Amino acid sequence: MAIATAADALETIARGAHEILLGSELKERLESGRPLRVKAGFDPTAPDLHLGHTVLLNKLRQFQALGHEAIFLIGDFTALIGDPSGRTIMRKPLTREEVEANARTYKDQIFKVLDPSKTSVVFNSSWMGRMHAADLVRLASHHTVARMLERDDFKTRYEGGHPIGVHEFLYPLIQAYDSVALKADVELGGTDQKFNLLVGRQLQVAYGQEPQVVLTMPILQGLDGVQKMSKSLGNYVGINEPPNEMFGKLMSISDELMWRYLELLSSRPMAEIEGWKHQVQGGANPRDFKVLLAEEIVSRFHDQSEAEQAHHDFVERFRHGAIPDEMPVVELLAQEGGYPIAHLLKDADLTESATASVRMITQLAVRIDGQRVDDVSLRIPAGSTHVYQVGKRRFARVTVKAAANLMGQKAGAKTRGAGKKKKAARRNVTR
Repeated sequence: MAIATAADALETIARGAHEILLGSELKERLESGRPLRVKAGFDPTAPDLHLGHTVLLNKLRQFQALGHEAIFLIGDFTALIGDPSGRTIMRKPLTREEVEANARTYKDQIFKVLDPSKTSVVFNSSWMGRMHAADLVRLASHHTVARMLERDDFKTRYEGGHPIGVHEFLYPLIQAYDSVALKADVELGGTDQKFNLLVGRQLQVAYGQEPQVVLTMPILQGLDGVQKMSKSLGNYVGINEPPNEMFGKLMSISDELMWRYLELLSSRPMAEIEGWKHQVQGGANPRDFKVLLAEEIVSRFHDQSEAEQAHHDFVERFRHGAIPDEMPVVELLAQEGGYPIAHLLKDADLTESATASVRMITQLAVRIDGQRVDDVSLRIPAGSTHVYQVGKRRFARVTVKAAANLMGQKAGAKTRGAGKKKKAARRNVTR
């Protein structure tokens, strides 16, 4: 990437960012001309990365393209504590074996986004594991309990009488000390990490270093368009998923959410994306631009030919297979973890019972968007809309929403379209 001035670089870095603290400091460091050390930390709490993680990875890649060094920090030590950010209850600590297994998969996945020649992969256990008890006490002396209780999550738990472990107070300090150990110029994090990142600035000053610039990125909403993308919620797109599955999931997002994904995930210029918005306002079909997004993402994590094939397969599943124009339109509400396929088929009136659903799946008589299903344990993520088929003649277009989307209804409740309402609902579903 050819950037003429620090102002141009700052404009590139600011794309999609929620906040830069402090922008003036970042501009000064960019004007210095020296390569900056840009850090982002990831605790290996699950084995696979998803598109939510790539929001920070994409920003790291932008810094790399500007000539700076990306530091991908694997928090194998902090993962043993568990990040309390945004938590209303104490997080269950992972075992050393779980952390190490997950960390191995991260190293295999990040270079689908980052440039290996400009990336340092580090583990915070390499310095925290050598720290003596006296060193940890000295580290803890640089912060107060009162400051910790200013955090919204700690404050809420304290006022609500919910327990806060002393070890949880150590998490922000250890994350902050990572910046000291690495002499970071810039640290990236989600908006939920702002407190921890600012502690990093404070601790660097205490250790005689120039404080890092803090850049926070928005939390990417999952396929449901409501909650943070998370594997545990089932509303995620994994970067290791097969091309067809990745493509289909991206085509299922709402038209409104598509623009957010384009801003945070696409490498297309914002001017081009703004041009697409004007075209949609002028009557263009947003589905056409959603296809371009899906192809770009699939080609990034697979290749262009696989992206084109996934698009072709997606179209063919709808063009052929005798999918009727008229069918019931159903909305179902899912709790965390998605909607079990056997119950979805029953609740959409495609089978008589969950047992019958399992039987039809094992007989290979169930299809989603024309693609045969053989996994009876499949859970459908909230935020998705698909055509479900059982046998040759039973069809339904089912939208699974997060329970929070429709207040006052219980999870598992459903609404059914009929007559003109069915046609209107179909027009609101973009494929």
